[in-house]
Amino acid sequence: MKKICACLTVALMSFGAFADTKPFNISIVPDVAIYNRTTTIDGITLSIWGENPQTSLAFGIVNGSVSNSAGLDWAFLLNYADNYKGVQWAPINYTANDSLGWDGGFINYAGGLMTGLTTGVVNVSKRLMGLQFGFVNYVDTTDSGFQIGLINIIQSNRKWFSNFPNEFAPVMIFVNWGL
Repeated sequence: MKKICACLTVALMSFGAFADTKPFNISIVPDVAIYNRTTTIDGITLSIWGENPQTSLAFGIVNGSVSNSAGLDWAFLLNYADNYKGVQWAPINYTANDSLGWDGGFINYAGGLMTGLTTGVVNVSKRLMGLQFGFVNYVDTTDSGFQIGLINIIQSNRKWFSNFPNEFAPVMIFVNWGL
C-alpha cells in the first residue's frame, strides 16, 4: 500500500513538472506544503492552511487564494483571497479586493467590488453589483445592488426616497437597493 501511495504521489507531482502550474497540492501551512506558496495550483488543494494562486477546488480549514484566483473554496473556518472568481463557502469569507460569484458563510467581506451573490449573517462590501442576502447587509456604494435582510445599509444612498425608484434609503429594514 505504501508503494502505491508513493507511486501515486510521484505521478501527481511529475504530471505538472514541466508546466507553470501544478495539478495538486497538500498543505499543512503555507511553508510546509508539496509546492511553495508562489506556485499556481490548477486542480485540487487539500490543506489545513493553504495559500497559493489557484484555479482549483480547495478543501481545508483555512484556504488562502492569493493574486487572481478562481474556483471553489470550501473551508471549515476561513477563506481569504486578494481577488476571487467563483464560489467561497466558509464561516468567514474575506476578499481584499474584488469578488465575482457567490460568497456564502456567516461573515462575508469584499474590500472592492462584489459582483454576484453574498449570503450570510453579516455581509459587507465596498461596492456591490448583485444581491446581498443576510441579517445585516452593508455596502458603501452600489452598481445595481439589492439587499434583503433585517438591516440593510447603503452608504451612498444619501436621502430617504429622494431618488426613488433608483435608490431607496440609506438604512432600511427588509429590502434596500441602489441602481
